[in-house]
Amino acid sequence: MTGSEAPPSFRLAYVPGVTPDKWVRIWNERLPDVPLVLTQVPAAEAAGVLLGGDADAGLVRLPVDRTALSAIPLYTETTVVLVPKDHLVTAADEVSVGDIAEEIVLHPLDDVLDWERLPGRPALERPATTADAVELVAAGIGVLLVPLSLARLHHRKDLTYRTVTDAPESSVALSWPEDAHTDRVEDFIGIVRGRTVNSTRGRQPEPARSKGGRAEGAPSARGKPAAGKAGGRTGGAAGGKTGGKQTGS
Repeated sequence: MTGSEAPPSFRLAYVPGVTPDKWVRIWNERLPDVPLVLTQVPAAEAAGVLLGGDADAGLVRLPVDRTALSAIPLYTETTVVLVPKDHLVTAADEVSVGDIAEEIVLHPLDDVLDWERLPGRPALERPATTADAVELVAAGIGVLLVPLSLARLHHRKDLTYRTVTDAPESSVALSWPEDAHTDRVEDFIGIVRGRTVNSTRGRQPEPARSKGGRAEGAPSARGKPAAGKAGGRTGGAAGGKTGGKQTGS
């Protein structure tokens, strides 16, 4: 249900690799009196932040617990392999998982890819974070498979990447608690879905009112017909038309 009381600000969490700048700009243009507060959170902690009430909504990586959180998928990212610039795989524009079967593939604890079977050869230890794994790639310890946005986030001059055609991909979604679908959440849904500023989708619009303050379409006491005349019209042509529409539907 849509909340009746809007919070003084809108708190948006987002995970590393997601760039909400465009949506934030539109929010600030449309709702200048409602500050949008951004908080970056690790991907593994995003659901807890939302369920704990520390954010009103979040740009998160799927999957999420759909029994507690609503989610609107936004886009799916390409997976790439991050390697030193002089690595053999850079000879091709794209590679497959089989092409790196003999490589040590680093698998950080915060990995966001859902692997059924890890590719390549495992490292002796799992790096704590993706940032740590990038440092190991730069040191020539192994290679790293990540969504494209994370490869760009951790850009280094001595590293490059290539698309991996058959690796699992990561999807980004807008998510919020099932029981906290407020008007402000609906406002942000409209922004990410590209609705116009005047769109009323997702809301119950206010009834239009006449100059006298009466809602349009409401019965007027002054213009109410006499009982006998009303009965005659209902049974005539007007009544026939109404009955036909109801029967057809």
